[in-house]
Amino acid sequence: MTAETTRTFNIDTVANAEATPGHALPWAELGLKDNEYQRVEEILGRRPTGAELAMYSVMWSEHCSYKSSKVHLRQFGEKVTDAMKEHLLVGIGENAGVVDIGDGWAVTFKVESHNHPSFVEPYQGAATGVGGIVRDIISMGARPVAVMDPLRFGAIDHPDTARLVHGIVAGIGGYGNSLGLPNIGGEVVFDSVYQGNPLVNALAVGVLRHEDIRLANASGAGNRVVLFGARTGGDGIGGASVLASESFDSSKPSKRPAVQVGDPFAEKVLIECCLELFKASVVEGIQDLGAAGISCATSELASNGDGGMHVELTNVLLRDPSLTPGEILMSESQERMMAVVTPGNVADFEAIMDKWAVEYSWLGEVTDTGRLVIEWDGEKIVDVDPRTVAHEGPVYERPYHRPEWLDRVQADGFAADRPTDLRAAVLELMASPNMCSKDWVTDQYDRYVQGNTALAMPDDAGVVRVDEETGLGVAISTDANGRYSYLNPYEGARLALAEAYRNVATSGAEPLAVTDCLNFGSPEDPEVMWQFAETVRGLADACQELGVPVTGGNVSLYNQTGGIAIHPTPVVGVLGVFDDVARRTPSGWREDGQAVYLLGTTADELDGSEWANLRGHLGGQPPALDLAAEKTLAAILVNCSRDGMIDGAHDLSEGGLAAGLSEMALRFGVGARIGLDELCERDGIDAFTALFSESQARAVVAVPRSEEVRFNDMCTARNFPTIRIGVVDTENRALDVQGYFNLPIDQLREAHEGTLPKHFG
Repeated sequence: MTAETTRTFNIDTVANAEATPGHALPWAELGLKDNEYQRVEEILGRRPTGAELAMYSVMWSEHCSYKSSKVHLRQFGEKVTDAMKEHLLVGIGENAGVVDIGDGWAVTFKVESHNHPSFVEPYQGAATGVGGIVRDIISMGARPVAVMDPLRFGAIDHPDTARLVHGIVAGIGGYGNSLGLPNIGGEVVFDSVYQGNPLVNALAVGVLRHEDIRLANASGAGNRVVLFGARTGGDGIGGASVLASESFDSSKPSKRPAVQVGDPFAEKVLIECCLELFKASVVEGIQDLGAAGISCATSELASNGDGGMHVELTNVLLRDPSLTPGEILMSESQERMMAVVTPGNVADFEAIMDKWAVEYSWLGEVTDTGRLVIEWDGEKIVDVDPRTVAHEGPVYERPYHRPEWLDRVQADGFAADRPTDLRAAVLELMASPNMCSKDWVTDQYDRYVQGNTALAMPDDAGVVRVDEETGLGVAISTDANGRYSYLNPYEGARLALAEAYRNVATSGAEPLAVTDCLNFGSPEDPEVMWQFAETVRGLADACQELGVPVTGGNVSLYNQTGGIAIHPTPVVGVLGVFDDVARRTPSGWREDGQAVYLLGTTADELDGSEWANLRGHLGGQPPALDLAAEKTLAAILVNCSRDGMIDGAHDLSEGGLAAGLSEMALRFGVGARIGLDELCERDGIDAFTALFSESQARAVVAVPRSEEVRFNDMCTARNFPTIRIGVVDTENRALDVQGYFNLPIDQLREAHEGTLPKHFG
């Protein structure tokens, strides 16, 4: 907002609004549409005050209200079966979903976006994205135990990409490392389509006992409302309504002031303080302050509770005393929480605050009026029904239609000449920006702090132990393929879920629940809206078929610059559970003489593949998906891991068998002898297709000699195709694809690990 705009929020009382109906307010600059502003006036029966306008503008923004997406998101609830609810303790609608993992333990997890702020101010945008998702986890009553970061950047050699990569990676590492949270996985993808709109999605996971679950509501007239944590400043003002709910346009004013500034050390203290509050049972309801700040916390707590709250805004502790009431309500300053406390627990609450040296201010109390009333120095500046702010905003059924260009794109299958030098092709693939080692990124993160990380990057899934006594733990994987979704949004969403589901099963965990972050262009573009609608339909259908519910997530729209939108990019996170993380399966082989098996069948499916991408081609249809086969494969992988039948496993997805075999060899620096002839004969394919096709429902496993009979019996009993394609060879430090090439591991590693350092130092 401009300085002129913010000054309009000088004390504009409800009485003044009633007396000056013609007074003009800057509703358009705050992101409201003409019809939306008229609706606010209809709800109030008068013009809004400046403070009320601030609240409605942020809470009715695309980022907060999901006004363009909620008509489609309902499918996640409508398509949930009773069986899918078996482990679901808290579902969509709260700060994060919670699932039962057994023995009285629960896990809460969620993924959200911080895309636009990270483009404007990479370090703080990414850092506060981590901080915000961690506070969602805290607010459920859980101790955060891990984070993940699915990232997408523009072309690796574009001049601006280095600025974004350095800043965003440093921000994620700086905040997460300071919190003492292991970063156990994610993605790093480079594609020119994300040049002006990088995607910075952040996932956090926390653990809690069933009895510790906390919900965001304000109930009990007379209970006290308290704001605690960092002081409120001018950072982040308008972030939700302006920065995160519009497309970038170079003709508009700088959005830098809308980026929040984080303090991870303050958040670390806040985590411990909140956990002690929960243990002492001194809070009745709690809400983190992220997007929309105090506007969100007050309206949502009141709306979810008895519906009434009275607040004195002058009690808010400020970093900047010049802030107006509207600015205070809109500020997205970080490291803040709001809680509801009974009068009898006030002294205990204050004692805990004092112990942790956390500042707090008593703002008001819960009422039974059904109104959210906010005063400034005793004068009423907000008087609204909180439901109209938090939950009854505009809902749009945006027009959408299938793009006319899609038929042409889908008809343009990959038909380039296939290389005869497969050795050179494998080296090119493994050194490419999307398939190369991401160690340059992940080495900046602490993956093992807290001592409970059992697997992390570069393994297929991140694994953390929840209970030291039993070994109970969880695995999480996030996946998306924007090229697949561009070619077919419905199938692209299903493929993203299938890959994350498969990755979790490959580690040995039973897939249990889903979170998603749906990244798209402008909903005002009917073609983008069609992509979104098809994505949600595909993901909801696939979740139903696989039996895993969506527990919550995020929608990020307006990821486009001018008229150029990103590829539809539904990031899907799947959480799975281990009875004992000691049985987890790493993504590489280690023991000499172990048999290498390929599970699944391979077809000529190169459309949208990494190899086609390297040849500058994007067309055709993504790989075919068989979710029944995915379920069977997952059951085999989980049971084999649990029963000790496999010592290494790797799913096959981007890069196909070539990438899978290379990464398994690189994981522990151990070679293998691989034969393709029987596979090619069985599936009717050539060696290039065998190596580079991205057919789904496949995995490579390393089976000890003593377990081959049991392993084959398990696959046969489930009628799942499997074929022995090689043997682990510790003496020959090479990936030896017999009859085609011999690739020393040192040479493979040099190609694989050299790409990011070459570009980013």
